[in-house]
Amino acid sequence: MKKIKLMVIDDNEEFIANVKESYFGDEEVEVIGSAQDGLDAIHKIETFNPDVVILDLIMPEVDGFGVLANIDYGKMTKKPNFIIASQLIGENFINKAITLGASYYLVKPVNMQMLKDRVKEFGGLPVVNKPTELDDRLIQQAVKRSQRNLDEKLANIFISVGIPAHIKGYQFLREAIKMAIDSPEIINSITKKLYPSIADKFATSPSKVERAIRHAIEVAWNRGKIENINNIFGIKIYTANDKPTNGEFIALLADKMIMEGA
Repeated sequence: MKKIKLMVIDDNEEFIANVKESYFGDEEVEVIGSAQDGLDAIHKIETFNPDVVILDLIMPEVDGFGVLANIDYGKMTKKPNFIIASQLIGENFINKAITLGASYYLVKPVNMQMLKDRVKEFGGLPVVNKPTELDDRLIQQAVKRSQRNLDEKLANIFISVGIPAHIKGYQFLREAIKMAIDSPEIINSITKKLYPSIADKFATSPSKVERAIRHAIEVAWNRGKIENINNIFGIKIYTANDKPTNGEFIALLADKMIMEGA
C-alpha cells in the first residue's frame, strides 16, 4: 500500500519531533521531511511533492501565509493538502488561511490523534473520526476566547502606559491594533484604509480618528510613563522627546500581540 507522504513545517523543533515520533513505525504515513522557516519550506515542498503538509503560520523568513501564496505548483505533480496548526486563532487568520488554499485549521496545542486523523483524511485514507460540527464550534469558541484575551491584553497595556479608557483615542487605537493584527499590510495604507475603516465603524471622520489616536499617544507621553512603554517592548526604544507616529505605535503593538499568539 502506498504511504501518505507527510511534511511538517514549524519553527518549533519539539513540535516537529513529536509529530515524527507519533508516526514512528506507521505503515500508512511517512514523514518525508521538515522545515523551520518559510523559504526552506517552499523549496522542500516544491522538491519533494508531499501529499499532506502540516504548516505553522508564525515562522522566520516567510510566514505560513507566504508559503501558501508563493508555492509554484507548476513544479509539482499535484497540490498538497495543507493542515494549519497554529496558535493564531483570530477568525480572520482562519479565513485567510482557508482562502489561500488550506484544507483544515487546528489550534495549538493540537490533539495529536485529531491531527493524525486529519492527515489520513486529506491523504486519502479512510478515517473513523471525521470532522464534526463540534470541531467547528470548538474553533469558534477558541476565536471568541482569543478576542476576549486580546481585549484584556490591550486594556492592560493602555492602563500601563497611561492611556485612559474614557478618551476617544482609546477605542480608535484598540480597533486600529486589531485591524493591523488581522491584516498587517493595512499599516502601509493607514490614511487610505485604516482610518476610514475605523471612521465608518464609529460614524465619524478619518481626520478625527487620526487626531484622537495622536492625542491618546500624546497623553501617554505627557504622563511620563515612557519606562512602562519601553518595558512592554522589552527594549529602550523611546525617550520623553521621541514620540512615535500613529503608524509606528500601532504596528509595534500589533507585532507584539501577533508574536504572543493573539
